[in-house]
Amino acid sequence: MIIELETLIEDKPGTLIKMLMPISENECNIQGIYHGQKREEDNLIPVFAKFEVADTRFRDVMEIIRKRYAELNIEILKFAPVGLMGKETKQKKKTVLIVLDGVTDVSLPELDNKTPLEVAKIPTLHRLAEEGICGAFTALGQSALVGSDTAMLAILGYDPREVYTGRGPLEVAGVNLGLQPGDVSLRCNYVTITDEFKLLNRTAGYPREGTEALEQALNQIRLSDPKVEFEFRNSQDYRCVARFRGYNISADVSDMDPNYNAIADALDNLDLLEEGESKIITAKPLKPTPEAKNMASILNEFVIKAHQALEDLPFNQDRVARGMPPANGIMPRGAGETPSLVSFRSRWGMKGACVAGTGLIKGIGRLTGMTVPDVPGATGYVDTDYLSKAKVAIELLQENHDFVLIHVEGIDEVSHDRDVEAKIRAIEDSSEILVHHVVENVPDDALVCVLSDHTSSSFHGDHTTDPAGIVIWSKGPGFRKDQVSKFLESEFSSGSLAKTEGKDVMPLLMGYMQRLKKFGA
Repeated sequence: MIIELETLIEDKPGTLIKMLMPISENECNIQGIYHGQKREEDNLIPVFAKFEVADTRFRDVMEIIRKRYAELNIEILKFAPVGLMGKETKQKKKTVLIVLDGVTDVSLPELDNKTPLEVAKIPTLHRLAEEGICGAFTALGQSALVGSDTAMLAILGYDPREVYTGRGPLEVAGVNLGLQPGDVSLRCNYVTITDEFKLLNRTAGYPREGTEALEQALNQIRLSDPKVEFEFRNSQDYRCVARFRGYNISADVSDMDPNYNAIADALDNLDLLEEGESKIITAKPLKPTPEAKNMASILNEFVIKAHQALEDLPFNQDRVARGMPPANGIMPRGAGETPSLVSFRSRWGMKGACVAGTGLIKGIGRLTGMTVPDVPGATGYVDTDYLSKAKVAIELLQENHDFVLIHVEGIDEVSHDRDVEAKIRAIEDSSEILVHHVVENVPDDALVCVLSDHTSSSFHGDHTTDPAGIVIWSKGPGFRKDQVSKFLESEFSSGSLAKTEGKDVMPLLMGYMQRLKKFGA
């Protein structure tokens, strides 16, 4: 029996040998093998093979190879005896996953103890809840307080406890800055500070236009350690990143942001601050290693030199003249080394795309080999172009992508700002512009999943452990209806998906797409 096989393998040393081993180990006679060109969007190489196996054993051998490839995360595109390859197969369903970052909230006194979702006019989201299936959602279990980074990794099927090295490299990948093993990456804020590094504005008034001058000035800084180089890039508004590369460095350093994992000591002179004031905290080594000590010293030097480079720039002089806070400092945090992530296509057997405005999500998309388009008008804030993001997502589905992630960041941003009215408007725009366009234009058999990666409290201005929510919907039949009729925090827990965690999302979607492999006969 002649078998023809088409697979996708990662462009790494040894992967072709791993692909061929299960064939040769099962007494098959390989008759031919060749590969196509590497695909730029996911770094995968198509490989075609033809081999001969005894007629009495071909079914058993094919099953052994399938199981081995599943263990190796090798995707099978076609696998059948000659003569059966051309048989018509059922078209597999596609999915749009919409993540409304931090959309669930707590009861707020200013809303008569209602949540923003309960006040917002969101008929499209309510329609999905009534016609689809719902559940309460926690990314890493109900007792875990998660960030958007670890939550999104879990949702896409990557256990952050195993692969997460810090937020910095995810943000750096988001600006398309190349990463190598051993790099130390950090995310930063442009901030407004005094000469004593007292924080006056932790987002420098959201600068947007002309920040190229800041980036250029910072990249001219020269470090005292000649064996370490860096590159600085803008992300969006006040967000920016720094990547360090060289010898004797480590990501085992504390944050310099007092609101995060900073470690203050006597040298930070916190006793000189007035009540309610804060300042940038010097970086400290988290381990007693030469690499960590050197990295902390480099960061502290960089922050000092950054203030000197930015303080008198014409960009900042103009902002001061217009009564705006200058972006005269940077505040690093989230140090991490370059992670190693299996491609989304290898893990799930689908061609994925990521539609986002914020660097973090773009970075996760790029590191997992997804297509990450530049979306006109996507800002990562509440002024984003919701319709543009929806249209790009539909175009990606039409361009043979199987899975499209749409991420909406602005809702979470204004939750941290405790701006309740802005959150309500952002929820309404997300529902009635973005989600509505997707619902009206997806194929009839496609799935639409909407979830909140975590709850963001507009009262506390931060994430909480309160359960969020998830809904899965399709125009066609195929769901067992539950009792939920509204997209609300108070209703999610009564849905048929009950307590859904991040690790459940992709297998659930794969099942409803009829792509999940059966366990057993």
